[in-house]
Amino acid sequence: MAEHRDRVTIAVPTFRRPALLAALLPLLVDQARDLAGDGTTTEIVVVDNDPEAGARPVVEAAAAHAATGDRPVTIRYAHEAVPGIASARNRALDEAAGSGLLAFIDDDERPRPGWLRELVRTWRATGAALVQGWVVPEYEVTPSSWILAGRFFVRRTWPTGTELGVSASNNVLLDVEQVRASGLRFALDLGLSGGEDTLFTSQLGRQGYRMVWCAESVVDDLVPGSRISRGWVLRRALSHGNSAAVVRIRLAGGPASRAVARVAATAGGIARIAGGVLRCALGVVTGSEEHQARGSRAAYRGVGMIAASAGRVVQEYARP
Repeated sequence: MAEHRDRVTIAVPTFRRPALLAALLPLLVDQARDLAGDGTTTEIVVVDNDPEAGARPVVEAAAAHAATGDRPVTIRYAHEAVPGIASARNRALDEAAGSGLLAFIDDDERPRPGWLRELVRTWRATGAALVQGWVVPEYEVTPSSWILAGRFFVRRTWPTGTELGVSASNNVLLDVEQVRASGLRFALDLGLSGGEDTLFTSQLGRQGYRMVWCAESVVDDLVPGSRISRGWVLRRALSHGNSAAVVRIRLAGGPASRAVARVAATAGGIARIAGGVLRCALGVVTGSEEHQARGSRAAYRGVGMIAASAGRVVQEYARP
């Protein structure tokens, strides 16, 4: 391999969560030192999306500590003031220009031992442009029976090497050369709505680049108590339905194809609302919280899809 192919950049987009970031960075240093045993050099780049650069002191403190010892690790700070996760991810792509691989992890996640090593191992075995790992919820408070029945925070997993058509970006490894060859960037206008990773990876797959699953690369997603509620879950369902439909409309191509996609989003939204209401009613009659929870989410996703067909993008991460 060329020298830069043995370099990995771990990117951590962050926005005003200093305590979580401070807890994460030492774990990433351990991951980098673990990978150094096979000759791979790993750096950590924190992309701070706070206009006030609030994460800088946390990063500087962690960087000073990581630079000590017989296996020093570089931690760099990058300030990206343009708001939105898409801006932060694009900045990470730029910061990783000298590396062969770029790994994304969110600031509210915790990597399990071997997280990075398994991503790299799967990449070496497959040559894929993208390797996605597994995200497992870790609840701050005990969820209600309604939340548990709906399995809202539980992510699916597949055997390692399974081909993917789309991917999230919170536990993912990118082959920098292949991504650069694709010419793709994260869509800035989706930076405050979500869906930027769905669009990016869908486009990557459509260009013929391989995306595969790695079941052995696991991060724990810290779910705060503020999210473990019926209201938050249903708002997220509406947002996800909206962003999924927005992406499908955008991928449709020309004006005629997009018009067809809008009609399909409307019809699909109506079907989801109707089916969700019926399933929820069935749950009430039978006493099934699973039917009530899943039916409610389906109905809210349908509302989001119809909003997208009308040209509305739900700004879930809107800032003052």
